[in-house]
Amino acid sequence: MHSLRNKRCLPCEGGVPKLSLEAAKAQIQHLSDGWQLNKDGTEIVGSFSFNDFHESMGFANAVAFVANTEGHHPVLSVAWASCEVRYWTHAIHGLSENDFICAAKIDALYEQYEAPPPVCAIA
Repeated sequence: MHSLRNKRCLPCEGGVPKLSLEAAKAQIQHLSDGWQLNKDGTEIVGSFSFNDFHESMGFANAVAFVANTEGHHPVLSVAWASCEVRYWTHAIHGLSENDFICAAKIDALYEQYEAPPPVCAIA
């Protein structure tokens, strides 16, 4: 397990340089294959697959909990059997270590994710 999962996000109000494309490429190597770096290195996007909408929403809620705990919030897109997570640090208009810390924590969630049983079934 890479140490990013054990780190905490630091507040960022700007004034911190964004990661270079080379640094972002090095950091993304510590994440699962579900993460992609955009071509200019200013954003990472994680794509996660599920069996149905119920699982996608459960995962999105777990991601929201991590985001609130870390104080670093992604853009989430939830569909029937997928959840997309986009991270970048708004204050610096690019990527910071915080983005990779949160992505690593989300990877850990996905590795152990088990969907809860359905609450109701329509016959």
